[in-house]
Amino acid sequence: MAVSVVLSTARQLWRPTLLVPRSVQTITDGKHRNIASQQSIPPPAKYGGRHTVTMIPGDGIGPELMLHVKELFRHACVPVDFEEVLVSSEASESDIQNALMAIRRNRVALKGNIETNHNLPPSHKSRNNILRTNLDLFANLIHCKSLPGVATRHHDIDILIVRENTEGEYSSLEHESVSGVVESLKIITKTKSLRIAEYAFRLAHEAGRKKVTAVHKANIMKLGDGLFLQCCKEVAAGYPNITFESMIVDNTTMQLVSRPQQFDVMVMPNLYGNIVNNVCAGLVGGPGLVPGANYGHAYAVFETATRNTGKSIAGKNIANPTAMLLASCMMLDHLRLHSYASVIRKAVLTSMDDVETHTPDIGGQGTTSAAVQSIMKQITQPRSHLAQ
Repeated sequence: MAVSVVLSTARQLWRPTLLVPRSVQTITDGKHRNIASQQSIPPPAKYGGRHTVTMIPGDGIGPELMLHVKELFRHACVPVDFEEVLVSSEASESDIQNALMAIRRNRVALKGNIETNHNLPPSHKSRNNILRTNLDLFANLIHCKSLPGVATRHHDIDILIVRENTEGEYSSLEHESVSGVVESLKIITKTKSLRIAEYAFRLAHEAGRKKVTAVHKANIMKLGDGLFLQCCKEVAAGYPNITFESMIVDNTTMQLVSRPQQFDVMVMPNLYGNIVNNVCAGLVGGPGLVPGANYGHAYAVFETATRNTGKSIAGKNIANPTAMLLASCMMLDHLRLHSYASVIRKAVLTSMDDVETHTPDIGGQGTTSAAVQSIMKQITQPRSHLAQ
């Protein structure tokens, strides 16, 4: 009864970010339907119909990919201006605060990953995690879908993965109780579990999806993951037309690599989401192909799905730009610039058929700049057709 009261209150007070209505979803080819999530009330345009977006290049390949995003946006005459804020793995507290203020001011950001060095002292917190928790970006969403022109073991993959983004093992609460004994606290709350479950089911409903799978380890963590699973069951009862199933996380990874087509929408706590996101990205071709988004009540931050800095290939002009460009398309959909998002997304996916521009991560010998030039050539529609 108590859970029902909490859920009812959450539904009244919170309107989750929803999928773009089917009327504005782009058909990129006969079988390929785009999925992009947005808040019901995105930030309004200003200054003659233009939007201002915070850009955080991050570390590794982030800065060079952001240059290509700006190049492509100029080519497509996208009405977006970027306010660039530099935040690195060693960013000071003032740098982080500047980034937070910029995102709060603009309400939307496009972000490269910021490296988290595990050799730093325990007092050093992940800059990525600070941004997510301070802005309450509670829902991480990625869309893992088989892409044209990319050779993979499995085909016809189409999975929406919803990850709780603000608690779990990422609570940054750990200490050494006695010498040689470390306690790390995993935080699971009813409020946030109900919130992410409601988000996942609402997403499935709006996208016309048929099944939601909750991933957990409640057989061992009976209180923490048990609470998460119970909240998912409670929310599922309000969506009788959507099939609900639960699956233990270790079995989930095995099922993903053996028969990924069985999954539709997946919802899970923070750490499991990180692992499953990376597994699914690998299934469809790797970290350079899958975009991601982080949504909260008031803010949205878009980035690549796997949060990989690509430090080893930075500056070599071989990074795959696909994931970051598709993330920028999700951002445009969020801003209700659907026509621009559709044109760029279609160009990105069409260019994947040209193996000459495939970067080394997907078996090619192409360069980042050549891939972007190929995408720009695909954008052949008159500028007037891009207008809303």
